[in-house]
Amino acid sequence: MGAGSIDGVLAELDGIIEVCRRRGTADGYFAALYRRVTAEVKVRIARGEFEDGARMERLDVVFANRYLDAWAARERGEPVTESWVVALTCCQSFWPVVLQHLLLGMNAHINLDLGIAAAAAAPGPGIHGLKNDFDTINAILAEMVDDVQDRLAQIWPAMRWLDRSGGPVDEAVVNFSMRRAREHAWSVAIALAGMQAPEAREAFICATDASMATLGRRVRHPGVKLSFILAFIRLRERGTVGEKIDALFR
Repeated sequence: MGAGSIDGVLAELDGIIEVCRRRGTADGYFAALYRRVTAEVKVRIARGEFEDGARMERLDVVFANRYLDAWAARERGEPVTESWVVALTCCQSFWPVVLQHLLLGMNAHINLDLGIAAAAAAPGPGIHGLKNDFDTINAILAEMVDDVQDRLAQIWPAMRWLDRSGGPVDEAVVNFSMRRAREHAWSVAIALAGMQAPEAREAFICATDASMATLGRRVRHPGVKLSFILAFIRLRERGTVGEKIDALFR
Protein backbone atom coordinates (compact mmCIF):
# COMPACT_ATOMS: atom_id res chain seq x y z
CA MET A 1 0.00 0.00 0.00
CA GLY A 2 2.97 2.32 0.43
CA ALA A 3 3.75 5.02 2.95
CA GLY A 4 1.10 7.61 3.80
CA SER A 5 3.29 10.29 5.40
CA ILE A 6 6.91 11.42 5.53
CA ASP A 7 7.30 9.60 8.83
CA GLY A 8 5.99 6.49 7.09
CA VAL A 9 8.52 7.00 4.29
CA LEU A 10 11.35 7.31 6.81
CA ALA A 11 10.22 4.11 8.54
CA GLU A 12 10.10 2.24 5.22
CA LEU A 13 13.57 3.50 4.30
CA ASP A 14 14.89 2.42 7.70
CA GLY A 15 13.58 -1.06 6.95
CA ILE A 16 15.26 -1.20 3.53
CA ILE A 17 18.55 0.05 4.99
CA GLU A 18 18.47 -2.61 7.69
CA VAL A 19 17.75 -5.37 5.18
CA CYS A 20 20.61 -4.21 2.95
CA ARG A 21 22.97 -3.90 5.89
CA ARG A 22 22.11 -7.42 7.03
CA ARG A 23 22.52 -8.85 3.53
CA GLY A 24 25.60 -6.79 2.75
CA THR A 25 24.09 -5.57 -0.54
CA ALA A 26 25.00 -2.27 -2.16
CA ASP A 27 21.41 -1.27 -2.98
CA GLY A 28 21.43 0.12 0.56
CA TYR A 29 23.68 3.02 -0.48
CA PHE A 30 20.97 4.91 -2.31
CA ALA A 31 18.41 4.10 0.38
CA ALA A 32 20.76 5.55 3.01
CA LEU A 33 21.32 8.76 1.07
CA TYR A 34 17.63 9.07 0.24
CA ARG A 35 16.75 8.66 3.90
CA ARG A 36 18.96 11.63 4.81
CA VAL A 37 17.46 13.81 2.06
CA THR A 38 13.91 12.91 3.14
CA ALA A 39 14.69 13.73 6.77
CA GLU A 40 16.06 17.11 5.68
CA VAL A 41 12.94 17.86 3.62
CA LYS A 42 10.81 17.05 6.68
CA VAL A 43 12.83 19.56 8.75
CA ARG A 44 12.48 22.25 6.07
CA ILE A 45 8.72 21.70 5.85
CA ALA A 46 8.45 22.12 9.63
CA ARG A 47 10.43 25.38 9.38
CA GLY A 48 7.96 26.73 6.83
CA GLU A 49 10.54 27.01 4.03
CA PHE A 50 8.03 25.91 1.38
CA GLU A 51 5.11 27.93 0.05
CA ASP A 52 2.74 25.04 0.70
CA GLY A 53 4.04 22.59 3.28
CA ALA A 54 1.09 20.22 2.99
CA ARG A 55 1.47 20.02 -0.77
CA MET A 56 5.21 19.44 -0.43
CA GLU A 57 4.64 16.57 1.99
CA ARG A 58 2.12 15.11 -0.45
CA LEU A 59 4.67 15.37 -3.25
CA ASP A 60 7.41 13.89 -1.07
CA VAL A 61 5.25 10.88 -0.19
CA VAL A 62 4.07 10.24 -3.76
CA PHE A 63 7.66 10.60 -4.96
CA ALA A 64 9.12 8.30 -2.29
CA ASN A 65 6.52 5.63 -2.89
CA ARG A 66 7.71 5.20 -6.44
CA TYR A 67 11.11 4.13 -5.08
CA LEU A 68 9.62 2.07 -2.24
CA ASP A 69 7.28 0.30 -4.67
CA ALA A 70 10.13 -0.40 -7.11
CA TRP A 71 12.30 -1.88 -4.36
CA ALA A 72 9.42 -4.03 -3.03
CA ALA A 73 8.49 -5.22 -6.52
CA ARG A 74 12.10 -6.23 -7.16
CA GLU A 75 12.02 -8.21 -3.91
CA ARG A 76 8.89 -10.03 -5.05
CA GLY A 77 10.33 -10.73 -8.49
CA GLU A 78 7.78 -8.46 -10.17
CA PRO A 79 8.47 -6.09 -13.10
CA VAL A 80 9.83 -2.61 -12.43
CA THR A 81 10.65 0.27 -14.77
CA GLU A 82 13.74 -0.16 -16.94
CA SER A 83 15.51 2.66 -15.11
CA TRP A 84 15.07 0.90 -11.78
CA VAL A 85 16.14 -2.43 -13.28
CA VAL A 86 19.48 -0.83 -14.16
CA ALA A 87 19.84 0.73 -10.70
CA LEU A 88 18.65 -2.19 -8.59
CA THR A 89 20.60 -4.90 -10.43
CA CYS A 90 23.86 -2.97 -10.04
CA CYS A 91 24.29 -4.47 -6.57
CA GLN A 92 24.79 -7.89 -8.16
CA SER A 93 28.29 -6.88 -9.30
CA PHE A 94 31.35 -6.22 -7.15
CA TRP A 95 32.86 -3.50 -9.34
CA PRO A 96 30.55 -0.45 -9.28
CA VAL A 97 31.82 2.17 -6.82
CA VAL A 98 29.54 3.78 -4.25
CA LEU A 99 29.17 6.88 -6.41
CA GLN A 100 27.89 4.81 -9.34
CA HIS A 101 25.24 3.21 -7.13
CA LEU A 102 24.13 6.66 -5.96
CA LEU A 103 24.04 8.11 -9.47
CA LEU A 104 22.03 5.17 -10.81
CA GLY A 105 19.47 5.59 -8.04
CA MET A 106 19.27 9.33 -8.65
CA ASN A 107 18.90 8.78 -12.38
CA ALA A 108 15.88 6.51 -11.96
CA HIS A 109 14.32 8.48 -9.14
CA ILE A 110 14.87 12.06 -10.34
CA ASN A 111 14.94 11.77 -14.12
CA LEU A 112 11.87 9.49 -14.20
CA ASP A 113 10.00 9.33 -10.90
CA LEU A 114 10.09 12.98 -9.85
CA GLY A 115 8.27 14.36 -12.87
CA ILE A 116 5.60 11.66 -12.56
CA ALA A 117 5.16 12.41 -8.86
CA ALA A 118 4.99 16.18 -9.37
CA ALA A 119 2.27 15.82 -12.01
CA ALA A 120 0.33 13.53 -9.67
CA ALA A 121 0.65 15.91 -6.70
CA ALA A 122 -0.30 19.01 -8.71
CA PRO A 123 -2.24 17.88 -11.80
CA GLY A 124 -3.39 20.08 -14.66
CA PRO A 125 -2.80 23.84 -14.43
CA GLY A 126 -1.94 23.40 -10.74
CA ILE A 127 1.52 22.19 -11.75
CA HIS A 128 2.65 25.78 -12.37
CA GLY A 129 1.98 26.74 -8.76
CA LEU A 130 4.46 24.06 -7.64
CA LYS A 131 7.45 25.63 -9.39
CA ASN A 132 8.88 27.69 -6.50
CA ASP A 133 8.73 24.81 -4.04
CA PHE A 134 10.17 22.51 -6.70
CA ASP A 135 13.11 24.89 -7.07
CA THR A 136 13.57 25.04 -3.29
CA ILE A 137 14.38 21.33 -3.37
CA ASN A 138 17.23 22.16 -5.78
CA ALA A 139 18.73 24.50 -3.20
CA ILE A 140 18.45 21.90 -0.43
CA LEU A 141 20.21 19.27 -2.53
CA ALA A 142 22.98 21.70 -3.49
CA GLU A 143 23.59 22.45 0.20
CA MET A 144 24.08 18.73 0.84
CA VAL A 145 26.89 18.30 -1.72
CA ASP A 146 29.72 19.07 0.71
CA ASP A 147 28.29 16.69 3.28
CA VAL A 148 28.02 13.89 0.74
CA GLN A 149 31.64 14.50 -0.30
CA ASP A 150 32.81 14.30 3.31
CA ARG A 151 30.97 11.03 3.76
CA LEU A 152 32.34 9.58 0.52
CA ALA A 153 35.82 10.57 1.70
CA GLN A 154 35.37 8.15 4.60
CA ILE A 155 34.92 5.39 2.02
CA TRP A 156 37.49 6.61 -0.53
CA PRO A 157 40.17 8.81 1.14
CA ALA A 158 41.43 10.10 -2.23
CA MET A 159 38.19 12.10 -2.43
CA ARG A 160 39.74 14.57 0.05
CA TRP A 161 42.68 15.14 -2.29
CA LEU A 162 40.35 15.75 -5.22
CA ASP A 163 38.29 18.13 -3.12
CA ARG A 164 41.35 20.17 -2.14
CA SER A 165 42.86 20.23 -5.61
CA GLY A 166 39.60 20.75 -7.48
CA GLY A 167 38.37 23.68 -5.40
CA PRO A 168 34.84 24.65 -6.36
CA VAL A 169 35.01 22.82 -9.68
CA ASP A 170 33.78 19.47 -8.38
CA GLU A 171 30.88 21.08 -6.50
CA ALA A 172 29.89 22.97 -9.64
CA VAL A 173 29.88 19.76 -11.67
CA VAL A 174 27.73 17.93 -9.13
CA ASN A 175 25.32 20.82 -8.74
CA PHE A 176 25.07 21.25 -12.50
CA SER A 177 24.30 17.57 -12.97
CA MET A 178 21.65 17.67 -10.26
CA ARG A 179 20.18 20.87 -11.68
CA ARG A 180 19.99 19.36 -15.16
CA ALA A 181 18.29 16.25 -13.78
CA ARG A 182 15.70 18.31 -11.95
CA GLU A 183 15.16 20.56 -14.96
CA HIS A 184 14.44 17.40 -16.94
CA ALA A 185 12.08 16.23 -14.19
CA TRP A 186 10.22 19.54 -14.35
CA SER A 187 9.80 19.24 -18.13
CA VAL A 188 8.42 15.71 -17.60
CA ALA A 189 6.02 17.05 -14.94
CA ILE A 190 4.77 19.85 -17.22
CA ALA A 191 4.22 17.42 -20.10
CA LEU A 192 2.37 14.85 -17.97
CA ALA A 193 0.24 17.43 -16.17
CA GLY A 194 -1.10 18.61 -19.52
CA MET A 195 -1.98 15.15 -20.82
CA GLN A 196 -5.56 13.94 -20.47
CA ALA A 197 -5.47 10.58 -22.27
CA PRO A 198 -4.10 7.72 -20.12
CA GLU A 199 -2.66 6.08 -23.23
CA ALA A 200 -0.65 9.20 -24.06
CA ARG A 201 0.64 9.46 -20.51
CA GLU A 202 1.70 5.81 -20.46
CA ALA A 203 3.47 6.10 -23.81
CA PHE A 204 5.31 9.22 -22.65
CA ILE A 205 6.38 7.56 -19.38
CA CYS A 206 7.60 4.46 -21.22
CA ALA A 207 9.62 6.54 -23.67
CA THR A 208 11.16 8.57 -20.84
CA ASP A 209 11.94 5.40 -18.92
CA ALA A 210 13.70 3.86 -21.92
CA SER A 211 15.80 6.99 -22.42
CA MET A 212 16.81 7.15 -18.75
CA ALA A 213 17.61 3.43 -18.71
CA THR A 214 20.02 4.06 -21.58
CA LEU A 215 21.62 6.86 -19.58
CA GLY A 216 21.84 4.57 -16.55
CA ARG A 217 23.61 1.90 -18.56
CA ARG A 218 26.21 4.48 -19.61
CA VAL A 219 26.79 5.33 -15.94
CA ARG A 220 27.08 1.63 -15.15
CA HIS A 221 29.44 0.91 -18.10
CA PRO A 222 31.26 4.19 -18.85
CA GLY A 223 33.86 2.81 -21.24
CA VAL A 224 37.18 1.03 -20.88
CA LYS A 225 39.34 3.95 -19.70
CA LEU A 226 36.96 5.27 -17.05
CA SER A 227 36.02 1.75 -15.97
CA PHE A 228 39.71 1.06 -15.30
CA ILE A 229 39.94 4.18 -13.14
CA LEU A 230 36.76 3.26 -11.28
CA ALA A 231 38.07 -0.25 -10.71
CA PHE A 232 41.17 1.25 -9.05
CA ILE A 233 38.89 3.38 -6.85
CA ARG A 234 36.72 0.37 -6.02
CA LEU A 235 39.70 -1.63 -4.79
CA ARG A 236 40.66 1.26 -2.48
CA GLU A 237 37.21 1.75 -0.94
CA ARG A 238 37.30 1.18 2.78
CA GLY A 239 34.94 -0.86 4.89
CA THR A 240 32.19 -3.40 4.52
CA VAL A 241 28.90 -2.65 2.79
CA GLY A 242 27.35 -2.06 6.20
CA GLU A 243 30.09 0.38 7.18
CA LYS A 244 29.67 2.26 3.91
CA ILE A 245 25.92 2.45 4.46
CA ASP A 246 26.55 3.84 7.94
CA ALA A 247 28.97 6.43 6.50
CA LEU A 248 26.16 7.73 4.26
CA PHE A 249 23.32 7.27 6.74
CA ARG A 250 24.56 8.30 10.18
